[in-house]
Amino acid sequence: MSTPVIRMEGICSQYRDVVIHKDLFFQVEAGQVIALVGGSGSGKTTLLREILGLMRPTRGKVFLFGTDLHDPDPIRQRDLRRRLGMLFQQGALFSALSVYDNIALPLRELRFLDEDWIRELVLLKLAMVELDARHANLMPAELSGGMIKRVALARALALEPELLLLDEPTAGLDPVRSQNFVGLLRNLQAALGFTVVLVTHDIETIYGLGSDVAVLAEQRILVQGSLAEVLQVDHPVIRQFFDPHRAAPRL
Repeated sequence: MSTPVIRMEGICSQYRDVVIHKDLFFQVEAGQVIALVGGSGSGKTTLLREILGLMRPTRGKVFLFGTDLHDPDPIRQRDLRRRLGMLFQQGALFSALSVYDNIALPLRELRFLDEDWIRELVLLKLAMVELDARHANLMPAELSGGMIKRVALARALALEPELLLLDEPTAGLDPVRSQNFVGLLRNLQAALGFTVVLVTHDIETIYGLGSDVAVLAEQRILVQGSLAEVLQVDHPVIRQFFDPHRAAPRL
């Protein structure tokens, strides 16, 4: 039996007197694509931050690839985080850096690649997200919303992560650009086989990626499974996010 990519056990997250998660359990297997949905304030972003190691839960354990995320050994922590990629909601590109330098940044931080290798890899990542070499010299302010998402995705994939985390990947995109971006993600995941966890409010993104669903409600993962399985659960949060009459023809 393979080791889960993510395993969160007994997670309790609290801001002062406000309890966000209580005894939460969440597990993701290698190669899965899981959409994390829930109401505003349910703790979806908090959960992503805990998986990234940007926040530590009040109680509980977070394991990535079978290793405690908070292992005190800094080298093990560094190596673990290099196996992750993150696409932030608005792209989070560095405005003072060109497209090229944004993608090159994580490669340069490795400190053992020369600039010729970095250039080859940057151009490869641009091609992977269907952008041309001529886009490399553009600044973030010169990019459309869809291009920002693609450059941010190229940067997230720079170190060839085994786990990709996405926070509202299609937010701010019109329907056509959203559909194109979801198709790009689906094709890259199928080709490269990385595991995906995404936070989304867009039901079309869930359909487009063919993802499983984890519903965050009542301070825990209420249900996790295929969309068909989730729709069998009668709960207000699920009714809020999924219209069964709209979903039925797609299943």
